[in-house]
Amino acid sequence: MYRFQTVTLEHGTHHFSLLFAGEYLALTGEKLNGVEMVACGLATHYSLNARLPGIDERLGNLMTDDTSVIETSLAHYGDLVHPDKRSVLHKIERIDKCFCHDTIEEIIHTLENEAVESYDEWCTTALKKLKEASPLSLKVTLQSIREGRYQPFDQCLAREYRMSLNCMSKQVSDDFCEGVRARLVDKDFAPKWDPPTLGDVTKDMVDSYFAPLSEFDSELNLPTALREPSV
Repeated sequence: MYRFQTVTLEHGTHHFSLLFAGEYLALTGEKLNGVEMVACGLATHYSLNARLPGIDERLGNLMTDDTSVIETSLAHYGDLVHPDKRSVLHKIERIDKCFCHDTIEEIIHTLENEAVESYDEWCTTALKKLKEASPLSLKVTLQSIREGRYQPFDQCLAREYRMSLNCMSKQVSDDFCEGVRARLVDKDFAPKWDPPTLGDVTKDMVDSYFAPLSEFDSELNLPTALREPSV
């Protein structure tokens, strides 16, 4: 996909980093369905659409935020799930082998070797997505995922907010707008990334996306110490 991947979509770096295949999901932009979310621990319950109105009504009638009570209520509506044979979760060993490396260059190199040796279409598809993406965004994304593995949720959100503003500021690159232009505006699907290659991306460029915001932008400060009392 043609986009500047700042990894703030859907789950964020905190949840992505908890996955065995976090780097794969973040760098390629692939998504997990509901069944896969439950199977890998990112979700606790899975329910068919027909049951959703009943869930809404049951939870809406609860007069407590006791997690055990909520858990019991949800359990009445949960369905057993098993990823189908096409699920990416069946590729975990191969994903780990390819995406556990320190740099994007090493990840791509391993994927290329794996594609030659295994003839696995999954390798070819993953390579295609990596090579279409903004080189700068790939390196920023990988660093963010790795940092997120050692940070609490609120720090991950603050970092992603900082990354998003630095991304849209165009101080280092216009890749975000270029990705939007190529995919959504002109729809030529031919973005001109700046820098154009992984080799042209410097450490300073990547680090700038994690730098403190200017005096004109406020950092994201979440009131994590505050919590509404139980009813």
